[in-house]
Amino acid sequence: MTPFSECPLLSLHMDSIICLLLSALTVLAVGVNRLRWSKLDAIPSVGPSGYLSSYYGAARFILHAKTMIQEGYDQYKDGFFKVPMMNRWVVVITGPRLLEELRKIPDERLSFDHAMRDLLQVKYTFGLEVQEQPYHVQVVRDHLRRNISQLFPEVFEEIRLSFDDIVPLRETEWVKVGAYSAAMKAVCRASNRVFVGLPICQSSEFEELQSKFARQVIARASLMNLFPTLLHPLTSRLLTNTFSSLRRCIELLKPIVDERLKKEELLGKNWPGKPCDTISWLLDVSSPEDRNVRSIALRILILNIASLHPLTQTFTHALFNLAVYPQFQEPLREEVKAVISQHGWSRESMSLLPKMDSFLKESQRVSTTTILPVMRKAMEDVIFSDGTKIPSGTHVTVASGPMHLDSRYYPNAYEFDPFRFCSSRKEALTKDSMNLSHISFGHGKRKCPGQFFSSTMMTTMMAYLVLNYDMKLENDGVRPPDVWFLMSCAPNRTAEILFRRRPTC
Repeated sequence: MTPFSECPLLSLHMDSIICLLLSALTVLAVGVNRLRWSKLDAIPSVGPSGYLSSYYGAARFILHAKTMIQEGYDQYKDGFFKVPMMNRWVVVITGPRLLEELRKIPDERLSFDHAMRDLLQVKYTFGLEVQEQPYHVQVVRDHLRRNISQLFPEVFEEIRLSFDDIVPLRETEWVKVGAYSAAMKAVCRASNRVFVGLPICQSSEFEELQSKFARQVIARASLMNLFPTLLHPLTSRLLTNTFSSLRRCIELLKPIVDERLKKEELLGKNWPGKPCDTISWLLDVSSPEDRNVRSIALRILILNIASLHPLTQTFTHALFNLAVYPQFQEPLREEVKAVISQHGWSRESMSLLPKMDSFLKESQRVSTTTILPVMRKAMEDVIFSDGTKIPSGTHVTVASGPMHLDSRYYPNAYEFDPFRFCSSRKEALTKDSMNLSHISFGHGKRKCPGQFFSSTMMTTMMAYLVLNYDMKLENDGVRPPDVWFLMSCAPNRTAEILFRRRPTC
């Protein structure tokens, strides 16, 4: 007699049953998912809003989010509209009045943390403990801000060493450099000079590990968000593999953390020679149960997620914008020369570069990394002043991309004007324009706590480059095309910029 497990008919029958069950589960998940959002019917939609037809809109949104958001903005300016994603509708607000109203709503009602929990699928990518015990945020907000001036020489040294490795000192001819990879290397090394210190910040393995973990989290979360919420426990088993990176990070940081804990035990909390870096600060503020290498390594990975890819993408956009408009390099160079000759390289001197600051703001205005940077989740029903009701559980965001290109706020909005935000030109800008210029880092009380660090890093990197290099594109005036996926806009990752070292003064 043939065993059941070897019977081909029974095996085929079981396979069919499993397929039917999975299909039924998917249909059920889709149905439940769509019924949840029926309370949003009063808010106009971009694209079809039917029970099944909205999935066509959700599929279109994956590669055409920019177009759909602009459609909604043009049609419902200064109001609300919604766009479909595979597992939810997202309500988009437009106009400074509603943006200001959003800013005033407390986090208990419109939560940033819970929105990020959904978007990054925190439960399945790196775990909820980071949000439930976010002591790393305190470190960024307090310790990093307080010590950034003291640490600036080390950050600058790492920036200099990184770019000198990319374009060797002996090179005096034009050299092709992958813009994204160069920016990633400099950002990772300089950031981790503050996070973990020497020598590990210069380790190519550590650099790749941080980049890999960030890619894993973003990719896995993006893929999971293409499935209905009810299927996430199943899809997470197939898609997530971030904990291998955590294990390796623990291995790399264990000798450092163990040594510091041992010295503290023997010599006291403020032991002689204690490094001034993020590892030390995390150990200082963490609770007893979090004073271990796993907890510290996880926070270092999360801090790299927060800084590495957003800063790399923003800076790469700026590099492309500078290379495509080489006529602006000399005015920036002259400004940097004047400040450095008088004040030297310091955190304070980086704040004395109004043209550079304006250039970077203008680059972020026209070359966004996300068309919807401010995301909140309604923790209860929220009613705006015009009577629009946002049901509990709904994600709410701001159409910052179209607002940045709206001539009501920025004259000649589609023109790249690098010195638009200089003090001598600000009379042409309204209060709304100035408020919008900072929205890339978030809005309200939940604005990015590391904004000051990111701004200092970008200013210092660009100042060093314009002072020491000429830059251009191989095809003059032709900016490499950006890559859009859902709400995110990444600069071209394979495009090259030509660098030529300038003669030493």
